[in-house]
Amino acid sequence: MRLLRSTDLALRILMRLAVEAAATPATREVAADMGVPYTHAAKVVAELRHMGLVDARRGRGGGLAISAAGRTVSVGAVVRAFEGDTEVVECEGDTPCPLNADCRLRRALRRAQEAFYASLDPLTITDVTAGSTGPLLLRIGRRPD
Repeated sequence: MRLLRSTDLALRILMRLAVEAAATPATREVAADMGVPYTHAAKVVAELRHMGLVDARRGRGGGLAISAAGRTVSVGAVVRAFEGDTEVVECEGDTPCPLNADCRLRRALRRAQEAFYASLDPLTITDVTAGSTGPLLLRIGRRPD
């Protein structure tokens, strides 16, 4: 299974903000550090704000900060929210699969997808930023002083 770029970016933004001590980086700064277009980062940040996982303040002294809910959110919940309820394989569409009515493969792939999400459910953003991961996240994209 391959995650959407927006899912990957959402997880990386949450992880980055979880380890920011006092700084509240702007969306532009986070986008530049992660090497992604500002517009893409802004869309992901907007969705994270809508979900209540990120706080964003405009203007001088503004920036991004992870919310309490963002620290304790399940990684599986974030992945589900960004991935949506899509199937692993496309069985419908312009040329529907003739096995669509009673396909065992489709059901097996759906179970595998749910097992993937279930394996992420117990992990929180705090869990995945623990240990040496936190300091490493702060160095990504930063230029040496």
